[in-house]
Amino acid sequence: MIRLASWIVGSLVVAALAAWIMALPGTLTLDVAGYRMQPRLGTAVALLLLAAALVIAVWAVVRRLLTAPRILARRRAAKRREQGVEALSDAVIALQAGDPARARIMAREAQARLPDNSAARLLEARADLALGDMPAAREHYRALIASEKTALAALTGLYDQARAQQRPEAALTFARKALALAPDSGWAAQAVFDDLVRRGRWAEAVAMVNAEMPASREDKARKRRRQAVIETARARETETSEPMAALDHALTALKLLPDFVPAALIAARIYINRDESRRAASLLRRIWRATGHPDVAALYAHVQPGASAVERLKRLRELIELPPPHRAAGMALARAAIDAYDWPLARQALEPFAGSDATQGVASLMAEIEEGQSGDQGKAREWLARAVQAPRDPAWTADGIISDEWEPVSPVTGRLDAFEWKVPLASTARPAPLSPSLSEPPPPPPAPPALPLAPADNAQ
Repeated sequence: MIRLASWIVGSLVVAALAAWIMALPGTLTLDVAGYRMQPRLGTAVALLLLAAALVIAVWAVVRRLLTAPRILARRRAAKRREQGVEALSDAVIALQAGDPARARIMAREAQARLPDNSAARLLEARADLALGDMPAAREHYRALIASEKTALAALTGLYDQARAQQRPEAALTFARKALALAPDSGWAAQAVFDDLVRRGRWAEAVAMVNAEMPASREDKARKRRRQAVIETARARETETSEPMAALDHALTALKLLPDFVPAALIAARIYINRDESRRAASLLRRIWRATGHPDVAALYAHVQPGASAVERLKRLRELIELPPPHRAAGMALARAAIDAYDWPLARQALEPFAGSDATQGVASLMAEIEEGQSGDQGKAREWLARAVQAPRDPAWTADGIISDEWEPVSPVTGRLDAFEWKVPLASTARPAPLSPSLSEPPPPPPAPPALPLAPADNAQ
């Protein structure tokens, strides 16, 4: 409403101004080519304005005709660019939808319409890689490396290509180049780190981990664990040749992860070999209270080298009270009691765990007790039969592989910190005998620094 009123008022003002100009008194004399005109002053002004408007209109038409080719070219370029962007979008969608053939066609169309767009060539290389056209993909990627803008993406593609072709050395080369180009590249850093871990180059691996800048609390915890695992691997590698250096690495790992069982076992063994049994016992007691790991109890029983089976049982009784708080404690105490031929104590230690949910380790120990205490081979065989079908005990497991002791790297995938203390889902190796021959009495076992025992449920 306001706009309509403003338009009416403006029209009236313009009309009044035009009427005023037309009514101006006086005449204007114009001599042109022998002709004389004497229009009134108002008419002359109106004619002058009309002529100016005509000149402007003619110039606009001429200017439009002169710039028409440039405008048409610009419109064609804009339309071509729009079609190229649409083809590029279709190529991305096709590649994500699992149609690499269409993705390559659309990428080539986008590249034809957008010759300066590197994304089109990168998409074509990805499509070639998905189609298995390795030579074409390699050519595209190598051309993209020359540009600083696309070098990292090209190296990523070459890395994927090398892995697809089972060329680990070439893949590692591309990963190192990408890491040198972009130190914050996650995939490149992980690839180089995994290679260092597989080769056992622990000093370089821990240097990479130390250089990480964690952004969150979870990242900090992950960094500390990786540092602890690598330090434990270094200690494990040098435990025999350089025990003092190994002890330093193990203690460093325990500072990072105070309850890390593999590091504690290495440190305790070194203390025992240096005749520092008190330090070893103190460390093992702390780790046992925190984890309840059976290997800790086994080493604690042997903390004094040369001790007899009775002495080992006495020492273990200082660590484990009756009734045992969990299955690991019961099995550790039963093992020591069996070695010392204290059958009632062995039976008492396993009694809370010898029900219907008895594990393979408990069943095999009960078979030894039945034969050793009363010579009842029938009951012993019953327990052995139960052991065959009983649930498994926890063990060091990684990628379906069961190991007698912790290892820093999976032998299957080469992944760091792959071994976990848990109940294995399946065994890939032939199971070990559950017990000695029933026709012979079980011989007393030797006294090594660390005696592996049957695992327990709640061990770390």
